[in-house]
Amino acid sequence: MPVLPTEPRRRATLIAAAVAVVCAGAVAFVALGPLSAAPAPTPTRSVAAPTPTPTAPEPTRSAAPVDAVDAPASTTVAAVSGASVPVSAAPGGDATKTLENPQPSGAPLVFRVVDQQDGWVEVQLAQRPNGSTGWVPTSAVTLSEDPYAIVVTRSENTLDLYKDGKVVDSYPVATGTGGTPSPTGRFALTELLAPTNSGYGPYAYGTTAFSDVLNSFGGGPGQIGLHGTDDSSSIGTAASHGCIRMHNADITALAERLPLGTPFQVR
Repeated sequence: MPVLPTEPRRRATLIAAAVAVVCAGAVAFVALGPLSAAPAPTPTRSVAAPTPTPTAPEPTRSAAPVDAVDAPASTTVAAVSGASVPVSAAPGGDATKTLENPQPSGAPLVFRVVDQQDGWVEVQLAQRPNGSTGWVPTSAVTLSEDPYAIVVTRSENTLDLYKDGKVVDSYPVATGTGGTPSPTGRFALTELLAPTNSGYGPYAYGTTAFSDVLNSFGGGPGQIGLHGTDDSSSIGTAASHGCIRMHNADITALAERLPLGTPFQVR
């Protein structure tokens, strides 16, 4: 199976959409042409740091158990080749649902593959409960190999970028607050979009993760995003409703490298 190109998103084209993820209300998005022709990132606002208060700080999360890193040297991803794909509960079973391609956002429908069996692939689904999977026929998808993986460590507010199983970059991020923590688990990137309203940076990835505490948010289902931010002072802290925030330059760097289907772990 061929290896995905280094900058696969340069040829991704997404239509306009309105998507609500847990970190925002109804967030408007515009079409993404090739990234080489994308408009320059929106300059970040200067946001004053909050005045310290005498109240006790939120307890550190470093004492909580941390899952082992899930950063495979290579991951199979499945891009749907037709206008839709049937999803079954078991290989060879009757379809329980049909997913459209492209997605409502305009993003191509691409899955992370977790198993293969006799002409079928088991893929991660962007639905509750977290970790949901389904089986799709191999004949309906194009398989390829993805050398990348990203791992977010909540206790350190960091995101490590892996390639071929090795860390190649590390970025500071903002994660969910104590009341709305970023859910832990093994997920995948599902779509790449460009927010048009201020506050969310130049790019936002959708993921297969959903909030453990917010069943809906801003008109959406509480889906977790990975995006930029105009509030650079929040980076390195627990500040969001569950989404992962990055400096705008950092999310741009990821948008130029990571294909859909890339493993996305929060630990």
